[in-house]
Amino acid sequence: MTTRTRILTGITTTGTPHLGNYAGAIRPAILASQDANADSFYFLADYHALIKCDDPQRIQRSRMEIAATWLAGGLDVNRVTFYRQSDIPEIPELTWLLTCVAAKGLLNRAHAYKASVDKNLENGEDPDAGITMGLYSYPVLMAADILMFNAHKVPVGRDQIQHVEMARDIGQRFNHLFGKGKEFFTMPEALIEESVATLPGLDGRKMSKSYDNTIPLFTSAKDMTDAISRIVTDSRAPGEAKDPDNSHLFTLYQAFATQAQEEEFRGELLQGLGWGEAKNRLFQLLDGQLGEARERYHQLMSRPSDMEDLLLVGARKARAVAAPFLAELREAVGLRSFVNPVAVAATTKKKAAKAARFVSFREDDGSFRFRLLAAEGEQLLLSRNFADGKTAGAVTKQLQSGQALDVRSEASSFSVWLDGEVVADSPAFADSASRDAAIEALRVALTPIED
Repeated sequence: MTTRTRILTGITTTGTPHLGNYAGAIRPAILASQDANADSFYFLADYHALIKCDDPQRIQRSRMEIAATWLAGGLDVNRVTFYRQSDIPEIPELTWLLTCVAAKGLLNRAHAYKASVDKNLENGEDPDAGITMGLYSYPVLMAADILMFNAHKVPVGRDQIQHVEMARDIGQRFNHLFGKGKEFFTMPEALIEESVATLPGLDGRKMSKSYDNTIPLFTSAKDMTDAISRIVTDSRAPGEAKDPDNSHLFTLYQAFATQAQEEEFRGELLQGLGWGEAKNRLFQLLDGQLGEARERYHQLMSRPSDMEDLLLVGARKARAVAAPFLAELREAVGLRSFVNPVAVAATTKKKAAKAARFVSFREDDGSFRFRLLAAEGEQLLLSRNFADGKTAGAVTKQLQSGQALDVRSEASSFSVWLDGEVVADSPAFADSASRDAAIEALRVALTPIED
């Protein structure tokens, strides 16, 4: 069967997203999620936030702001799994299972921990002064985030590559100790986006809250105007030629402009466009691209219950994968029932096989489709096109209703029919035996689980 690439991205909830976050991480990740060959998981890393912040109000506010930013920016929750880390109780349990196999020497080499120790030594303090176990074991929690969903690719900055490598080390150790020939965990790979923009801030340094040089993303048009007006420029007067290649105002414009807009703006600067008007042009460009998203952001922030509902749906999708997998891992390490453990193991495998899920998405022509994915991410079905999402949703409900499936084989593939019409097709298989095995897997996946 065809396996889609599973991509996982976490967003730490300790601050308010700014323009640099949007261009450098949010916008490219949302675009990547629209790839039909990607099975994308996006989560609010609120357990990670507790390591860095002890202000409950700030964490709660940041969780809302970041969720609203991603949703307003165009993240389609029907195409991806979008959830809060703290809504998945299997994550901290897996963290403990991994902690029990993670080598202390490995964690001693973690960059964040070593940097904190070095800073303490420079200040003449005890090496571990102010260092919590949260900071020390942060890489294990990140490993659990990644390994729980067997992500193939993890988009990270260069400073996070080590954590993905540590997740591989810990996962390999678990596989070796408990796998008995089975590889429980997929080995993740860090995905470094060299082309992702790093925007300059108001003073020309990297845009960062720590430098207090950011441009707000969705707060208000006035706040954005005020920030842009503070961008540092040279002293060349209106009418004097400006050098676009040495202007961070131009770099900001370039990150959001089309090639035609960029060339026009470059020409105007070379011809002496005043800095005041140039800043106004930058605001007009940003407001044109972000104005509608800003309105959606404020609507979402005014209706937190809508975001809560979406995140809980995402949590259910995530737990449909996590719960049966964790049951399998508990079985592997010996956390088994005293009564008939063999039967428990069989039940665990049965439920894991049924942890299939539907992923809906919208095509460029406006039609709606869905995929049925097995627990491991293999594609079982790809639907035909539907005129609207409601119709596609009704078909998925009918397929999950427990009624007898009308499956029709055709050479190396098969199709599923409802009410005399074909609604979905399988991938092509190498032979009829593989096709028939896939049909059986489909029937098992769509059989309702009885508690």
